Amino acid sequence: MTAGPLSLRVTVLDTWQEYPFSVAPTMRISALKQAVLDRASLGKRVAGDYMVKYRGAELMEADDRTLEGAGIVPNAALIVLSRKRNPSK
Repeated sequence: MTAGPLSLRVTVLDTWQEYPFSVAPTMRISALKQAVLDRASLGKRVAGDYMVKYRGAELMEADDRTLEGAGIVPNAALIVLSRKRNPSK
């Protein structure tokens, strides 16, 4: 893993907006999720109601897991989405 900043692209499914981030590989997944929600002006939402996905799998946040610990690579694309499914009409 790289010692420098980790460049990421994070899409928030509530808005379908993609946000670029440059963060330390040691950043906790939960901290990234909150930063994304804040940047998307969704910071007043409960972060626990959202999950972060990478390559189709949820990144578990237990034990203060870091991006580096989750195997996130530079220029990775992550998704932040609600844990609750909205019914389609």
